[in-house]
Amino acid sequence: MVKKVYYQQNNGHLPPKPPHYLGTLASSCWRKIVPFLESTERVQRIDVGLVEQYCANYEIYRNAYQDINENGIQVKIFHSLQDSTGAIVGKDFVGFRKNPAVATMKDAINQLNSIGIQLGLSPKSRQELMQIASHKEKKSTIEQLKETGFI
Repeated sequence: MVKKVYYQQNNGHLPPKPPHYLGTLASSCWRKIVPFLESTERVQRIDVGLVEQYCANYEIYRNAYQDINENGIQVKIFHSLQDSTGAIVGKDFVGFRKNPAVATMKDAINQLNSIGIQLGLSPKSRQELMQIASHKEKKSTIEQLKETGFI
């Protein structure tokens, strides 16, 4: 039996099961969005990389969000006080710094939004995809006139 080229495998559809290398949250995301994406008939097997990126960024977002919930948006900064032997004898509070997970979460959200638009995962992007599809389906004025017999 001849193996089909990659984009034709699974009849050109996304695989229903997530790739084994995705994490737990990314795999869960895959199982939620792939049926929807397949129902729109706007994605194909070749788009699997975008779906993987979306799901991986979803997991990054969720992990960063969990870290923020556990450690807060800001982290306290202390300066250690040492005696003449080098032993720490106290700590002075010197302020706060942003939890690095905040930036990680922001980056993941930006990626989710960017990739989600490409996949049609927002109301606005779905509407735009529908408009593009309707423009492709519309016949030109000349074609319409030819069909009616005017030309």
